[in-house]
Amino acid sequence: MPPDALTAEAPTPGALTGAALTHLERLVAFDTTSRDSNLALIAYVEAELDRLGASHRRVSNADGRKANLIATLGPAREGGVVLSGHTDVVPVDGQPWTSDPFALTRRGERLFARGACDMKGFLALALAAAPALAAKRQARPAHLAFSYDEEVGCLGAPDMIAVIARELPRPSAVIVGEPTDMVAVSGHKGISTFRVTVTGREAHSSLTHLGVSANMAAVRLMSLLVELSARLEREAEPASPFLPKGPTLTIGQVNGGTATNILARECVFLFDLRTPPGVDPLALLQPFLYEVERLDAELKALAPEAGVRVERRSATPAFAPEPDGAAERLARSLAGDNGPARVVSYAAEAGQFQAAGFSTVICGPGCIEQAHQPDEYVELSQMQRGAAFMVRLVEHLRT
Repeated sequence: MPPDALTAEAPTPGALTGAALTHLERLVAFDTTSRDSNLALIAYVEAELDRLGASHRRVSNADGRKANLIATLGPAREGGVVLSGHTDVVPVDGQPWTSDPFALTRRGERLFARGACDMKGFLALALAAAPALAAKRQARPAHLAFSYDEEVGCLGAPDMIAVIARELPRPSAVIVGEPTDMVAVSGHKGISTFRVTVTGREAHSSLTHLGVSANMAAVRLMSLLVELSARLEREAEPASPFLPKGPTLTIGQVNGGTATNILARECVFLFDLRTPPGVDPLALLQPFLYEVERLDAELKALAPEAGVRVERRSATPAFAPEPDGAAERLARSLAGDNGPARVVSYAAEAGQFQAAGFSTVICGPGCIEQAHQPDEYVELSQMQRGAAFMVRLVEHLRT
């Protein structure tokens, strides 16, 4: 069913599901891997919004190659709901896909494509509901908040959230549509990402006294992080609701050296540290950062151009459960969810919205275990549950 076939005045879950699948097919066709631009997808969404007469604006990054999109559907009044999601996806490089990752493929009751689960399914549902949310019968608005670069540290969302806080009528709730199997999630870990650059001096590998191996020095630092990771696992709070229970640290990328018989001039590695609410990541890293300073001085004594530099690339705050939170109450009522409180170990922009003073919840279609995998998929039943959620949201915003 084409999106414009959806009845704006009285959407049904079946019609909304059909419209969402059409949008999903179009959205996944845009390769919005984080290293690339998302502007073609943003232009597609803007065209859909223009057909509805909805107001919208971009919040671009510094070089204009990427943009967040903020839109208001319905009257510009307080008490609305923000539907937040990211437009970028993780790479497919080297993954053994059995179908085109940028073409929606249905096999049985599963829909395969990069981003089908994480998280263009939610974006598709929001766009499918847009005609009804923009109808004159709505008493309160829905605000779409589509961000860039979530997958590399929630880099786009802060500027978008600042605009929402500064310029939009105050919403009563923010729903972040990360995959949760369409149940309410009230907390997530924070994530801090770091880039470590070790610089040495090249020399023939038989003449180690004439050079400094950046790789050898980097291994010393990485071994400290491995030890820290093991300690964090041992000392995790047994009563923590998270899985894994405590902070986790992983080294995700390592690049260094040019040949086996050349002392490496440079080695770069990236790591992330994920922390539950109330845990300061920099405090955990203080012993490591002290050793970085010591090694930096040691290397400079051997070669003035050598050394170690640590850059913090992102700092996404944790999302803490809100006692009697308005957003969680709303999401539970829309999803028909009366289950136990839930938290997740991944990070999202929910913590950033909460830090800006908004009541926030995470609730979206798909299972996080399918995200970032080859042959990523979302179950059709999840899209159907999401459609029912959006129909109830339309009804909620009419009161």
